[in-house]
Amino acid sequence: MEITKKSVAGMIDHTLLKADASASQIDRLCSEAAQYGFASVCVNPCYVAQCAQALKGSGVNVCTVIGFPLGAAVPETKAFEAVRAVRDGASEVDMVINVGAVKSGRWDLLKDDISAVTDAVRAVESSVTGKLIVKVILETCLLTDDEKVRACLAAKEAGADFVKTSTGFSTAGANAHDVALMRKTVGTDMGVKASGGIHTAGEALDMIRAGASRLGVSAGVAIIEGLDGAL
Repeated sequence: MEITKKSVAGMIDHTLLKADASASQIDRLCSEAAQYGFASVCVNPCYVAQCAQALKGSGVNVCTVIGFPLGAAVPETKAFEAVRAVRDGASEVDMVINVGAVKSGRWDLLKDDISAVTDAVRAVESSVTGKLIVKVILETCLLTDDEKVRACLAAKEAGADFVKTSTGFSTAGANAHDVALMRKTVGTDMGVKASGGIHTAGEALDMIRAGASRLGVSAGVAIIEGLDGAL
């Protein structure tokens, strides 16, 4: 794929997940996403309905986060949160895995955790227009490479659409090594979302060249405008 300003814009989840985000800031986020042709806005669940209304007919999806940012909720809670988000107008949900299950070697719990969300979303997919997308946030900075691989495979087995590096709220964000490892693990059948700490056009391009097909960034406008000197 040729890398252009338009193609990069179409990979961006324009993100605002801060606890103090205001309704007016969310409106601005939506306006910028429509103006630049971003893939989605990514917001906390309480703002999904507002974004769905603001972006109606724009072609920009509404993405939200589930079990965010720790991933420590029980599977049933995450499933409920995902279904409620879809009913409010989200077409993409980014769930945080139970990192503690991974660190404990409880792969059965991880499978149940991811499947609870993917199964719940697929069950309501027929009630909406278009495909619903599930992304699985690994929080790679807390995992070994072997754990990253096993978590990616669990997400793939559960029928998720993407694996995602980070919440942006832990000890570190995305890096090219992790993106490349995730891409190698899931192959071409799944998306890979790089998220956390991507602030410049150069950093965005590094992630894309490593294998990312989606970028979770709060600096989407600056990245697109910075591409003039980076491509």
